[in-house]
Amino acid sequence: MAVTTDKLLMKFGVTQAFDCNYIPEQKEQLLVYVDDEGNINKQYEQLIKAGFRRSGEQIYRPHCVDCDACQSLRILSQQYTPSRSQKRIINKNKALHTEVQTEIQDNYYPLYARYIEQRHSDGSMFPPSVSQFQNFVQCSWNKALFLEAWDVDNLVAVSVIDEMTDAISALYTFFEPNLSHRSMGSYMIIQLIHHANLLSKSFVYLGYQVDRCNKMNYKQNYYPHERFYQNKWHLKVKKTD
Repeated sequence: MAVTTDKLLMKFGVTQAFDCNYIPEQKEQLLVYVDDEGNINKQYEQLIKAGFRRSGEQIYRPHCVDCDACQSLRILSQQYTPSRSQKRIINKNKALHTEVQTEIQDNYYPLYARYIEQRHSDGSMFPPSVSQFQNFVQCSWNKALFLEAWDVDNLVAVSVIDEMTDAISALYTFFEPNLSHRSMGSYMIIQLIHHANLLSKSFVYLGYQVDRCNKMNYKQNYYPHERFYQNKWHLKVKKTD
């Protein structure tokens, strides 16, 4: 399959149907970018604007015939204002500080392994392994960044991100599982928005919002945001908190 996006001719393949990771008894297919010619980074920027996402070396988008539950979501970072509940999360974690690294650090994998083992033992990423973690994060044509959260000398959370011309994309966030009461996942999204604003980026891409999956429907709580469906972005304004 070949698709033209903003005057770039791109080639794609479609996977076979497999069990959906998000909705029980549903089958899933992916549209996968397969062309390795040209400037992949430039093409990646175009594709993420069309609802695609990166995992390791792969750029993909859900391509399910009878389902559009997975909708790419991006926050308009420079227009974002925290809700009352998000302000409480910020206050609850005001003692934390963040740092950005350009390389994987030795203390990432133990934190990632604890997170997967305690929070996602029923998911496709269990059991964790070093090679799985490295293949998931690393990419030969794109260098990920790592937004860290620290409690004094203890690493408590890491968000793996890609930086693009006018956006950052969050690939994955993992955190100390015994800090769930501090809403670390939500805290890291707020920090991603803050980081995007420091870099004068317009968007923070959070991957796919899946309303019918309890583990994947939290992304809609950050406003304003846009969802990608019917091949265009749809604005969602802030609700009353």
